Amino acid sequence: MLSKDISLLPYNTFGIDVKANLFVEITEIEDLVQIVKQGNLALPFFILGGGSNLLLTRDVPFLVVKNSIKGKSFNSAGLGKVLVTAGAGENWHEFVVWCLEHNFGGLENLSLIPGTVGAAPIQNIGAYGVELKDVFYSLKAVDLDSGETKIFSREDCNFGYRSSIFKQELKGRYCIVEVSFLLTSEDHIINDNYGAIKSVLNKKAVAHPGIKDIHQAVIDIRRSKLPDPSEIGNAGSFFKNPEISQNHFNKIKAIHPDVPNYPGREGLIKVPAGWLIEQCGWKGKRRGPIGCYDKQALILVNYGGGKGEKIKELSEDIAADVFETFGIKLQREVNVL
Repeated sequence: MLSKDISLLPYNTFGIDVKANLFVEITEIEDLVQIVKQGNLALPFFILGGGSNLLLTRDVPFLVVKNSIKGKSFNSAGLGKVLVTAGAGENWHEFVVWCLEHNFGGLENLSLIPGTVGAAPIQNIGAYGVELKDVFYSLKAVDLDSGETKIFSREDCNFGYRSSIFKQELKGRYCIVEVSFLLTSEDHIINDNYGAIKSVLNKKAVAHPGIKDIHQAVIDIRRSKLPDPSEIGNAGSFFKNPEISQNHFNKIKAIHPDVPNYPGREGLIKVPAGWLIEQCGWKGKRRGPIGCYDKQALILVNYGGGKGEKIKELSEDIAADVFETFGIKLQREVNVL
């Protein structure tokens, strides 16, 4: 049922109070198909999942569709594999926990990432050495022009670093309603190469970790440095970690010998955006009700009552400072509306 002038404060983790001109919550795929095929509603559509990767800077003058399609199922895929499918409206972390309860491996490094299952492939979420594309099988989406459903394979999604076809060519064209993952049901692959995970496991004297050990280690790490959105408004990592050439990296390393780095794509070097921002002196800085988190410079926060446009301005000032200091252009990971 359509509602008018609805506050989106409860629907975004930054805690920004703006209104949607029109709002509807869907719980079944058929609901969305019907809305699209009616063809006489406000366009374009704006699909809202968990609101955890979103910065709202103004009232939304068109139809906001809250995707609350739920459901989880699995089928054996043979050879120690299982195909797991979830509705797009399922909470991501709760879905990861459910998989672990069934001894399905592959998602444990992506624990405690805010948002929904449907938003995960759009962003190609990733953490601690694992990306969603590594375990992705397929997804079902509804064409917002025709109301027709389409299946997208891994190749169709054109996954990149924190990106997919749904952030590029097909941005705003489809609403993801269901996602399937190919996980392990035995002989799990343990991804513990990320330094912080090894450190946590060593402190717990876990010599031979299982998938639940990795899951808990990731939760411990994230809770130690990331603010809980229910306490401090935020959207997680605001910027992507930039990838730069070896030559560019060598110039930075000559001045900052301790610069952290990781292998990037095609011979590039990945440098943590949080480190760059911290070197520029932004960590812990506040501008009234907003600021740069004091435990992780990559997180911009709303301490209460902050405006989306002011957070956007803060992000632009930080990016300009990093570029002036290091010659690196930061790209937002958060979607700004």
